[in-house]
Order: sequence, then structure tokens, then C-alpha cells
Amino acid sequence: MTYRIDYSPDTEQHLRVLTARQRAIVFDGVQEQLEHEADVETRNRKPMRPNPLAPWELRIGDLRVYYEIEEDPEQVVTIVAVGVKDGNRVLIGGREIKL
Repeated sequence: MTYRIDYSPDTEQHLRVLTARQRAIVFDGVQEQLEHEADVETRNRKPMRPNPLAPWELRIGDLRVYYEIEEDPEQVVTIVAVGVKDGNRVLIGGREIKL
């Protein structure tokens, strides 16, 4: 199964806050981790407790990618937010988000 990867319009702003190196790490990690088995839980990919942001989280070092999965009519992973984990805080678009 191959998933198409889409980025929501909000993620453009989230990615602008990151360095070029961090953006490259996010794009590579998303492609590698979510293209084929986005709905399979692993050490770095897990379903989240109910929250207003997204049902799934991908961990790439100190970076966090939050996403949704749609199966019908086509298999699509939509990236809804990208942030940086700083201690026990998550910064998305430069702002702290409570999850």
C-alpha cells in the first residue's frame, strides 16, 4: 500500500520556522516513514490520545510531525502540523501547543 502525502496549508507556516536542515529531515522522514505503512504503530510512529490537532504522531529526533490518514476513496496521509519538541513542550510555528 502506498499513501499519497499531502501537506495542509498550515504546515507551510510551521515549516518556515524550522531551519533548512530541519525541513530536509522532516521531508525525508515523512517520505521514508509514512509513504507505505502510515497506519502501523512503531517506536517513532504512534496513535495519539484524543486531541484537537491530529490522531497520529511521527517522531524524528526532536521534530514532531502530526498527521491524519484517509483510506477512502484514496489512501492519503495529510500532514496537519510540524513542530519541535523542547523538553516537555511542543513548539509548532514558534508557539507552544498543549496536547
